[in-house]
Amino acid sequence: MLKDKLNQYNIILASGSPRRQQFFKEMDISYTIQLKEIDEIYPNTLNAEEITNYLAELKASVFENLQENDILITSDTIVWHNKEALGKPKNYEDAFQMLQSMSDKTHEVITSVCFKTKDRTETIYEITKVTFKNLLDTEITYYLDHYEPFDKAGSYGIQEWIGLIGITKIEGSYTNVVGLPVEKVYSKLLDYAKIN
Repeated sequence: MLKDKLNQYNIILASGSPRRQQFFKEMDISYTIQLKEIDEIYPNTLNAEEITNYLAELKASVFENLQENDILITSDTIVWHNKEALGKPKNYEDAFQMLQSMSDKTHEVITSVCFKTKDRTETIYEITKVTFKNLLDTEITYYLDHYEPFDKAGSYGIQEWIGLIGITKIEGSYTNVVGLPVEKVYSKLLDYAKIN
């Protein structure tokens, strides 16, 4: 459905995340992937969605000379816990400490998505609250040993084993926790389709 409405656009997904790429496939949207390396560094004065907004826009800023029919989409996800941003873990120990710190507590998963065309840039974000049960150290170790979630913000994937056995409550968008607030992205792309 959306594919037909967007057939005059060239959708560029600037993300190496297999999960985000899969969501675009499942939305049945034609797109290409373009990746550019950046240092994901943000001012330490930023908090929560300010961080993901900044990083999503930073990822978009390195794409210049977009064509008239291009829509570039960049995204960034963090786990916000105890007033601290948890990104991808540095190593095994870091991942263990992250999961241990979220055990028996509620944290927020924040994803920002930036849409950039030749004429404008706009950013949307989604916040989902996720609650873990009291995770045993053996459960955390088992998960890290078998699933190696070292490319994921907060060191876990909700769709993986730890999410199935460990998450007791979720408030908000499930797909946001996986890595992309699909409903909001779909709605925004529908807006672009209506412009023309």
